[in-house]
Amino acid sequence: MSHVEQDWREVLQLRSPTEERNPRTADLDTVPADQVVRLILTEDRAVAAAVAAAGDAIAALVETAVRVLAAGGRVHYVGSGTSGRLGVLDAVELLPTYDVGEEAFRAHLAGGPGAMMLAVEGAEDDVEAGRHLAAQFRPGDLVVGLTASGRTPFVGGALAAARALGAATALVSTNPAAPLASEVGVAVLVDTGPEVVTGSTRMKAATAQKLVLNAFSTATMVRLGKTYSNLMIDVRPTNKKLRARTVRMLVQATGADATRCEQVLHGAGGHVRTALVALLAGADVTTARAAADRFPPDPSRAADPAGVRSAVAALAGQA
Repeated sequence: MSHVEQDWREVLQLRSPTEERNPRTADLDTVPADQVVRLILTEDRAVAAAVAAAGDAIAALVETAVRVLAAGGRVHYVGSGTSGRLGVLDAVELLPTYDVGEEAFRAHLAGGPGAMMLAVEGAEDDVEAGRHLAAQFRPGDLVVGLTASGRTPFVGGALAAARALGAATALVSTNPAAPLASEVGVAVLVDTGPEVVTGSTRMKAATAQKLVLNAFSTATMVRLGKTYSNLMIDVRPTNKKLRARTVRMLVQATGADATRCEQVLHGAGGHVRTALVALLAGADVTTARAAADRFPPDPSRAADPAGVRSAVAALAGQA
């Protein structure tokens, strides 16, 4: 038996709900458009509950990422196809939202950047390409494999390379029996069941992975002090919408009017944390900046990872 035939047979024997036929959609091609849509959306309703069932594993992944990032490490997403593209999407959106770039989150897509716009399906089978990512990993990093099937060779190669370096590893998969799950420190396994169209993991499986990544990266940013209450305080105001959001956030957080918030923000050189402390404490910008610097973001600070409350309290104590 050739290596190609052996590999083909191994994939054929893969146990994954996403590869099973869905009995609820067996008549999919015989019904009108409104019923096709209804069938798809009915199946989608179960995805959020399936992700919620994996909440403890997602939380464990968050704690691992917080520990890694607080120590100066990086989080790497590794995936192929839809899973890999979702990793790219999550990583790049952290920059405008939380001012976090490639120094903290990096995404590696099988087939390279070009595969973001044009499918390079054979790239997922390249285990050596995954292993070569070791050149971009460090022992203190976290490598998160993204694969609906839980067996993608490219991802497996990357995870093996990460383990050899001593990096932390994790897996996000929609296969409860994911073969790679036993090889990682944290496995987030979401049982989304069979797809509407058999094997089309860009559907429920992809929706589940997007929900997992949303929860994971957002919770990680919150724990790292990137929010005050439920407001973004490290947003990068690179367009009119984001600049307006920054001022609106200060209004929402402090109750001051928009004109006052804009003036203080300008005086703080656009530094939202300083402006927020100044407005909450009723202090001048120079005093507020010094207080904010005394209480930098720290995930180990109970109930105040951003340090804003502590800075305001310190200024109140000086009054």
